[in-house]
Amino acid sequence: MSGAGAPEEPPARAQDLRTGEVPADVRAALVQVAAEVLGALDGPDVPTTLRAVRQFAPRRRASAGAGPLWLALQDDGFRARVARAWATDHPDLARALAGGTGTDAADDTDDTDDTDDGAGAAGAVGASPGTSAAVGAWLLGHDWRSFLPTTDARPSQEVARLTERLGRSEAEVERLRDDLTGARREAADARDALAALQRELRRLRSDADRARSEGRRQADEAAAALARAEEARAGAADDARAAADDLRAAQAERTAARAELRSARKLADARVRLLLDTIVDAATGLRHELALPPAADLPADLVAPDQTRPAPRTGSRGRSADDPALLDELLRQPWAHVLVDGYNVTKTGYGELTLTDQRRRLVEGLARVAAGTGAEVTCCFDGQPGQAPPTVQARGVRVLFSVGEIADDLIRRLVAAEPPGRVLVVVTSDQAVARDVEARGAWVVPSTTLLARLQHL
Repeated sequence: MSGAGAPEEPPARAQDLRTGEVPADVRAALVQVAAEVLGALDGPDVPTTLRAVRQFAPRRRASAGAGPLWLALQDDGFRARVARAWATDHPDLARALAGGTGTDAADDTDDTDDTDDGAGAAGAVGASPGTSAAVGAWLLGHDWRSFLPTTDARPSQEVARLTERLGRSEAEVERLRDDLTGARREAADARDALAALQRELRRLRSDADRARSEGRRQADEAAAALARAEEARAGAADDARAAADDLRAAQAERTAARAELRSARKLADARVRLLLDTIVDAATGLRHELALPPAADLPADLVAPDQTRPAPRTGSRGRSADDPALLDELLRQPWAHVLVDGYNVTKTGYGELTLTDQRRRLVEGLARVAAGTGAEVTCCFDGQPGQAPPTVQARGVRVLFSVGEIADDLIRRLVAAEPPGRVLVVVTSDQAVARDVEARGAWVVPSTTLLARLQHL
C-alpha cells in the first residue's frame, strides 16, 4: 500500500487473499472502520450507495448500514480510502505489515523454531486474537488469515517483537490521547479567555458608545453656546452700528451747529464791520459828498408847516421818490446796497417780452449801474417750485431766485439781514413790500424811476 509505505500487491494475488469466508469479528471490525471513514468524507467523495448510510447517526452507521458498507469495501477506491485511514490510525502496525509480515512472512522460517511465521506474526500483532492486524492485512491486500489465532500457534521471536511494537504504539496512542485531552483543555481555556476578552470588548465598546454620546452631547452644547455667542456678537455689532450712527448723527449735528454758529458769527461780524465802515465813511465824507445847504427851515415853519406841498424826505434836497436824480444821489452814498424786485420792474417796463428776455435785459442794465456807481446790486426773481433756477450772470450784479417763497419775502429777509444805518435802496412798486422795508430804514424807489434811470444809460 502506497499510503503506508508497503509494496503494492499484484491485483490477482490481493483478490485471492480477500476470497474465502471472513470471520464475523473481522468483518464487523472492517465495517466499523469503514463507517468511521464514511463520516469523515466530504460530500462529493461519498459513494452513491453509501449516501443514505452517511445520514445515519455515527453510532448507528456500522450496525444499520453493515450490508452497504461491506459491499462498498469490495470497491477498490473506497477500500483504498479506508486502508489509508486505518494506516494513519495504526502507523506501527502498518509499517510492521509493510516490513514482511503476512503472506511473505509465512514463507520465512526461524532457525530455532519450526512453527509457521504467519501464525507467529498473528500472535504478536493481534493481542486479542489478532483481529486488528487481520483488518489491516485485509485492507492492505496481505494474508489476513495468518493473523487469526490457530490451535497449533506457538509464540515466536517475531510475534514478540510485533507485540512489543504494538504495545509501544498503544502507549503512543495513549500519549497522543493525553496530548489531545490537554489540547482540548487548553482550547477550552482559550475559549474561556476569548469569552472574557469578548465581554471586555463589549464593555469597552459600551464605554466607547457612552463616550461618543457624551462627546456628541457636549458638541451640541458647544454648538448651542457658539450660536448664542454669535447671536450676542451680532446684537453687539448692531448696537455698535447704531451707536456709531448716533455718534455720526451727533457729530453731524455738532458740525452743523458749529457751521451755523460760524455763519452767524461771520454774518454778525460782517454786519458790524460794514456798519463801522459805513459810519466812518459817512462821518468823514458826509459834508463833501452831500454838500448840504444851510438850514432853510425855521422853528416857526416847523410848528405850522405848509400843507400845500409834500414835505421832502431828509437828504433828498427836495426831490421826490419818482425823481431819477434821487436814485443817483442814493447810489453815491458809501456802501449803498440796491435791492431790485425783478419781475415787478420787468413787467412794468418790458411786459411784452418773454421772461428770459426780461431777466436778461434788466440784469444787463443793472450791470451798467453797478459799473458806473460801484454800489452793491442784488436782483431778486420768483423761482419755480421743483425746478432748478435759470442761469443768469452779469458782472457786479447778484441774481437770486426765491426757493419755497416769493421774491417779496426774499427781499424782506435781505433787508432784515443788513445792519441798521446802511444805505439800502429797494426798487419796487409793491406797496406792502415798500411799507415793510421802510419800517426797517430802507429807501423805496418805484420801478418806473429805475426804468427811467436805465433809459439814460
